[in-house]
Amino acid sequence: MQLIFQIPEVMIEGGIIAVIGYSIVFSALVGLYFSFFYVGKLLAWNTRRKLAVAGKITAKEMESEVTGEEAAAIAAAIFLCRDLHDDESDVITIKRVSKVYSPWSSKIYGLRNYSR
Repeated sequence: MQLIFQIPEVMIEGGIIAVIGYSIVFSALVGLYFSFFYVGKLLAWNTRRKLAVAGKITAKEMESEVTGEEAAAIAAAIFLCRDLHDDESDVITIKRVSKVYSPWSSKIYGLRNYSR
């Protein structure tokens, strides 16, 4: 039995498969981008509408929106004002702890003995 490849046919089929695969992945990424973008806007609109119906915000507050620059400035101010970590000495101490034998920590009891 002899297997013969026709290179031009294989190259054409491989190219078609590659183009279809890339187009599927690219269209899925574009679809995900738009769905995430519009779902965020839809949720923000729905929240503002519910707050307006409940009377917690006014129409003027409903119109105003925080820009990206304002959000970045607020986030930077919060980050700089908060003390997130304590000052540490950067000294590592290793203590040796002697472990007392316990059958609960013995690995030999975890093995199964198959006796025939």
